[in-house]
Amino acid sequence: MGHEELSNSWTGIVDVGSKDPVFREAIATGTLELSNEGINAVKGISSKGNVREISTIASIQAVKDTPRMLPHCHLIPIEGCSVNWDIEGNKLRCTVTVRTHWRTGVEMEALCGVSAGLLCAWDMLKSVEKDIRGQYPNSRIDGVQVLKKSKGDQHH
Repeated sequence: MGHEELSNSWTGIVDVGSKDPVFREAIATGTLELSNEGINAVKGISSKGNVREISTIASIQAVKDTPRMLPHCHLIPIEGCSVNWDIEGNKLRCTVTVRTHWRTGVEMEALCGVSAGLLCAWDMLKSVEKDIRGQYPNSRIDGVQVLKKSKGDQHH
């Protein structure tokens, strides 16, 4: 792709004004792989507080702030957002569900929520995840994906 093609590629935000608002839901998930010590800190209280509670707040904030992070995303009236945490062996799983009645989907909001939740958890666990050299040999965010996207039906 030449320089001129790149400079003309910005199209702005897609106009969705002619679409009717309909029920939309997206569910996204991802995991943070941790050391045994990190998982134990998630089960209890880390030096920075309750990992799942504080990371839930980060997740919700990211859902609401998605258009500030991703320039093509619309401001969407979020009607519902749930954040669930599960421990699966040495992995902490975050699953975020976002709901609205609007003209465009909420999958980016769900993905931003998962990503920010996992990043917040990692940040809170840095002291136990760092090895003697200050590296993170056991920590890894993985599998961030949309599990389900719904449009038009309100069956949960």
